[in-house]
Amino acid sequence: DEGRHQFTLKTAKETLTGKYGEDSKLIYDLKDQGGELLSLRYDLTVPFARYLAMNKVTNIKRYHIAKVYRRDNPAMTRGRYREFYQCDFDIAGQYDPMIPDAECLKIVHEILSELELGDFRIKVNDRRILDGMFAVCGVPDDKFRTICSTVDKLDKMSWEDVRSEMVKEKGLSEEAADQIGQYVSLQGGMDLAERLLQDAKMSQSKQACAGLTDMKQLFSYLQLFQVTDKVVFDLSLARGLDYYTGVIYEAILTQTGPVPVAATQNGAGEKAEEGVSVGSVAGGGRYDGLVGMFDPKGRKVPCVGVSIGIERVFSIMEQKAEASAEKVRTTETQVMVASAQKNLLEERLRLTAELWNAGIKAEVMYKKNPKLLSQLQHCEDSGIPLVAIIGEQELKDGVVKLRTVHSREEIDVSRAELVEEIKRRTSDV
Repeated sequence: DEGRHQFTLKTAKETLTGKYGEDSKLIYDLKDQGGELLSLRYDLTVPFARYLAMNKVTNIKRYHIAKVYRRDNPAMTRGRYREFYQCDFDIAGQYDPMIPDAECLKIVHEILSELELGDFRIKVNDRRILDGMFAVCGVPDDKFRTICSTVDKLDKMSWEDVRSEMVKEKGLSEEAADQIGQYVSLQGGMDLAERLLQDAKMSQSKQACAGLTDMKQLFSYLQLFQVTDKVVFDLSLARGLDYYTGVIYEAILTQTGPVPVAATQNGAGEKAEEGVSVGSVAGGGRYDGLVGMFDPKGRKVPCVGVSIGIERVFSIMEQKAEASAEKVRTTETQVMVASAQKNLLEERLRLTAELWNAGIKAEVMYKKNPKLLSQLQHCEDSGIPLVAIIGEQELKDGVVKLRTVHSREEIDVSRAELVEEIKRRTSDV
């Protein structure tokens, strides 16, 4: 299994280069002892595609939670790290258009709704629509990917800055940039897809028309899945990775605290989304060509998937908990074994062992004579719900004083019944 571990964590550099576009600069490179150039895993999608090709898998539906690494600028408060977990869900196989794509969006909707992170939007676009738009706006073929990467910055930069980068840094004509500006300001649903199919320019592109037809189909399925209240067809969504071939999407939270300056400069006459403070929490799309790049015979396996940024979700949950003064439970410990008097360390350890042997998650402070207040404070801080307090009188009477931390209520429980009482009280914790 050693080889499989090597494959999942470290991937040959040439495998990664060219599949992440301008994001390639964020890959961590390293050399092994044999001098081979390797890289730390940047995402879970490219290794998944390679796995399908290596094992000749043509049909699979799976999720994967694992660490990835990016040489990015960390922003701790926004849940942005260089080492972090992603949770990916992918559907691979030859199916009729937009059915698995709609299911991926349904899953994102379900996850974000059930986590109760606040209001959110799932932006949807299609690489074919983008490429068709670039073509009819006069972008040269060899500039598609680099212009796409600049358009992808519209969620962080104003339209003026994006236009300036396209013209001054990427060498695009001002006329082409202005035409792109008219399209990337558009948002809507099935109605927008129908309108663009009739658009004088867009209708000239077969690629764009194919994407728009599929977008209409996608929204019809999303209506059946009852998720169109949160999904918006947004022509400014580009997603920078080069391996996407069709539908692309990104989920952003719209109410997570104060509005940062960057989030209010959405450009193109757009109304800025309210209160975005962590950027996207999920993203994905269709990547039909990726598996074929790893297959010796170039056999393709159509794929669509989504990736959830776990640390980003956690950072929002922590912010919400702090705002509501709710204690974040940081341990599974059910009970703290404590004493109010000195010289009872041995009795605390004896009781702790009894509880451990009975399958109770118990904890004891590693001091001979800790103060009762510091033991109770530890429970408050880490969210331990119960304290089992022993003293000389309790030992004589064969009981334990069981204290509920949040209400501070105390009752005497016989030693024989203590395990059952703790289990009963913590069954829903």
